[in-house]
Amino acid sequence: MRILFLGDVVGRAGRQAITTRLAELRQQWSIDFIIVNGENATSGIGVSPDHAKALLDAGADCLTLGDHAFDQRDMLSFIDKEPRILRPLNFAKAAPGQGARVFDVPGGRKILVAQVLGQVFMKRPFDDPFSAVELVMKRHALGGQINASLLDVHAEATSEKMAMGHWCDGRFSAVVGTHTHVPTGDAQILPAGTAYMTDAGMCGDYNSVIGMEKTEPLRRFVTGMGKSRFTPATGDATLSGLFVETDDATGKATRAQMVREGGRLSASTP
Repeated sequence: MRILFLGDVVGRAGRQAITTRLAELRQQWSIDFIIVNGENATSGIGVSPDHAKALLDAGADCLTLGDHAFDQRDMLSFIDKEPRILRPLNFAKAAPGQGARVFDVPGGRKILVAQVLGQVFMKRPFDDPFSAVELVMKRHALGGQINASLLDVHAEATSEKMAMGHWCDGRFSAVVGTHTHVPTGDAQILPAGTAYMTDAGMCGDYNSVIGMEKTEPLRRFVTGMGKSRFTPATGDATLSGLFVETDDATGKATRAQMVREGGRLSASTP
């Protein structure tokens, strides 16, 4: 199976890059399933139902969220109506929606997609991510009724994401980090066959401070005082993420390749 995972979509620039480029990339790269993290698609904080629909209509097969899952309040009621959107497994026991789902893929195949939030340096005390993921892995073993699986680890600390990757090695086809908006250069296949990348980066304008227009973040760093809200940068966006190819029989990864397409960053394609 050929899987494309794209990191956090940030603002209008990220949305436009998805809606104008994704369908062509699916065809060009022969992608079977596309997962997009939509965490920051609406004004840089959360994703509205309308913007979620636009990303899905553009060709995303699944959207994952993150710690801002319900910052756009309409998502609280919309997520139960749209099963292609996943919130983190350990967000809150009473949260609507689901944190993992098995999707159908052309050719009679199936893929499990799940998302979990980290705990280290995060502003809210989310439940233990490792025990939440363990329950999912016990229900959906690779090589059984699913042909592939991917876990989005939405976390701040690289160490926590790396620990999750090694802990899931051989039990997920791929473990990919999100949240920090900066792509890491460590795309690899771990010893037991799991594709891994610490952070997929963002789909947004990299002439920015993690996707935000530079003036206000710089003011706060230099003076220690804020003057206005952060607003997403609006220049040409780079699509950043990870391409994974898996063996349909075992679910193990056979290829892991960093993806960077368009915008300011140097290109990296499957």
